Amino acid sequence: MNKVLVIEDDPRIQKALQRQFTSEGFQVAVAGNGAEGLALAETLKPDAVILDLMLPDISGRDICKNLKMAQPDRPVLILSAVSEVADKVLLLELGADDYITKPFSPRELLARLQAALRRLHREERSEVASFGNITVDFARMEVHKDGKPVVMTAHELKLLRYFIDHPERVITREKLLTDVWGYHSYPTTRTVDNQVLKLRQKLESDPARPHFFRTMHGVGYKFVAGE
Repeated sequence: MNKVLVIEDDPRIQKALQRQFTSEGFQVAVAGNGAEGLALAETLKPDAVILDLMLPDISGRDICKNLKMAQPDRPVLILSAVSEVADKVLLLELGADDYITKPFSPRELLARLQAALRRLHREERSEVASFGNITVDFARMEVHKDGKPVVMTAHELKLLRYFIDHPERVITREKLLTDVWGYHSYPTTRTVDNQVLKLRQKLESDPARPHFFRTMHGVGYKFVAGE
């Protein structure tokens, strides 16, 4: 039975989600503020978290960041009345797996949650990878280049993992936005370009002439691990 933690201060939404998720066989825990939510996340180890962006005590951005630092692979789905693209991009770059704007349908949220959990189960694989002069330990969130540590964000690691899992394939920006960012519409593809640029700056020997993360002009990108 999958465990879901709902961090939401609106009692009506709490009850609606608890009823919806319980009816589908989920074990549900509810927290009414950020501090309680982080404490429950640490003790209960939920399989996924539904997180309201606007809480009375702690910023939803900070909670998302803390949740992803503690358990990078755990899906975090954001609820918010704010619909600005910049806000969505910021949260997704912090590692959030999806972003649902209020008002929303509990059934739609359930479908998004189930999709995030399916992606997680498909992604269960070896936690250690290497290519060229790069070694990656996803479980420890550690990356080394020529034996020296490289600091990377949770979302940079998520994008890196997707590339490693799909070597030699031409991947469109829209595909990356869907599979890595969780977008279901595409307000901008510059988000992908900016994140790939960061990977190149941190991992390529010559970011201006990338070997691993190659641009496929007019389409997207291709990850090439070998020579």
